[in-house]
Amino acid sequence: MAADIITACWIVFITVWLVAAIATKRAIYRETRAQRLRYWVLFVIACFLLIYGRELPYPLNAGIVPRATQIACVAAFLCVAGLAFALWARATLGRNWSGVVTLKEGHELVQRGPYQFVRHPIYTGVLIMSFATALIESRLAGFVGVLLMFASFWIKLDREERLMLKQFPERYAAYKQRVKRLIPFVL
Repeated sequence: MAADIITACWIVFITVWLVAAIATKRAIYRETRAQRLRYWVLFVIACFLLIYGRELPYPLNAGIVPRATQIACVAAFLCVAGLAFALWARATLGRNWSGVVTLKEGHELVQRGPYQFVRHPIYTGVLIMSFATALIESRLAGFVGVLLMFASFWIKLDREERLMLKQFPERYAAYKQRVKRLIPFVL
């Protein structure tokens, strides 16, 4: 049951992202493929570890979290919460969204909705969903995947923030002072 909820969350996430990607603003700057490769390689490996951890050799397939109904329920709750946070962020960002580091025509500095709690709420939501997935799968590979996904997002958000500082020097600097990157009040 909990595993089905988590699978459904990922299906909803992927579907919404693919459909919503159609209606974005035109890009006036887009990072190069070489720049993208720095974080995409880590992201792809992270996804592989999350999805196929059970089938990998020891120690990656080692179970490190006990299988228990309470843990499964927590994982399902976290995944739904992560999905809701990411969807809220995506809806708030609207046509400014892009899957790569991009500057859009008429780009806006969004600071409302979940962006008032963290500067990168989509990454926060996806990391929560990924942690929930690793928790339900209970394999070492999944948790390594979450760490690699975090590293991937950290590299990408660093590039995004440099671009936003160029585009909105005073406003983004003030925003950075007020709001943490990924975890409210912490990080």
